Amino acid sequence: MAELNSGKSSCFGTKKRVLALSYSQTGQLTRVLERIIEPLRQDGAIEVYVETLRPRRPFPFPWKFFRFLDAFPESAHMTPPEIEPLTLTGDEAFDLVILPYQVWFLAPAQPVVAFLKSPQAQKLLAGKPVVTVIACRNMWLLAQEKMRGLLQSCGARLLDNAVLIDTSPTMVTLFTTPLWLLTGKRDFLPGLPPAGVAEASIAATRRFGLALADALRDGRERGTAPLLSGLAAVDANPRLLFSEKVATRSFFIWGKLLRAVGAPGQIRRVPFLVLYLVFLLTMILTVVPVSLLLQVLLRPLMQRRFALLKQRFELPSGSGRERMMQYDH
Repeated sequence: MAELNSGKSSCFGTKKRVLALSYSQTGQLTRVLERIIEPLRQDGAIEVYVETLRPRRPFPFPWKFFRFLDAFPESAHMTPPEIEPLTLTGDEAFDLVILPYQVWFLAPAQPVVAFLKSPQAQKLLAGKPVVTVIACRNMWLLAQEKMRGLLQSCGARLLDNAVLIDTSPTMVTLFTTPLWLLTGKRDFLPGLPPAGVAEASIAATRRFGLALADALRDGRERGTAPLLSGLAAVDANPRLLFSEKVATRSFFIWGKLLRAVGAPGQIRRVPFLVLYLVFLLTMILTVVPVSLLLQVLLRPLMQRRFALLKQRFELPSGSGRERMMQYDH
């Protein structure tokens, strides 16, 4: 993937400095990032530097079937792969960091984890305000909790989180998303909606860049209040939390077994990956629909709990829309 053009930190002068991390396997997250930073680049008072993360062993797109499955043990255990050296030393100073990431097996994507566990991240992010941006299928609640922990370990301040999801029904996306990753075709199944985040939603993320530009000009990144509030940044669905917890637990347990069997790419992992695939498909066809059905039936009893969970997972940016008209251009 080509790195976006930008100025080096040494050329920043007195301008506000924004670091944007970039890693996208399908290219979707790159388009999201481009839309967000476009207004920042157009502002003469702001300089943007994009650091593209490059795994030493690239993750292909489309993914080969067993390479796809083979990624889950290390994803679940947040064991980072080696990445190419950054162009940054870690001594550069930035006023704001934009950190987009994909969700792999209910955890932040491996290359992003690798960056966050690097010595450069410890220096670059210490004390810095960070805006995370997620583009995923629809399960991201626990991944963002893991991201919070990673950022805290770097001493970073999470100011905002924006989330873009595939809005198709959950049971549909459980098939369309893997088929997209394995074939490279978003509309692989006729009659079903294309996999991934809708192009209209990606285009609309420009509002985040406009709001960030205003905030940087006013120096609000130095405060503790979110910069993207009132822009419908995130709409959490707490009804998926139970399924996420079950899946996360299974990923962790099976991942521990597979990591004991061998390293990523080793052939002796394959039989165990087949066993896990059978288990995973059984869980998708039973646990997920049963969980969703039970929550529908128990909704009157769980309404208050769902409301509290929704509020919690939508922090810090929230789902309010009161500023949408201000940045709807």
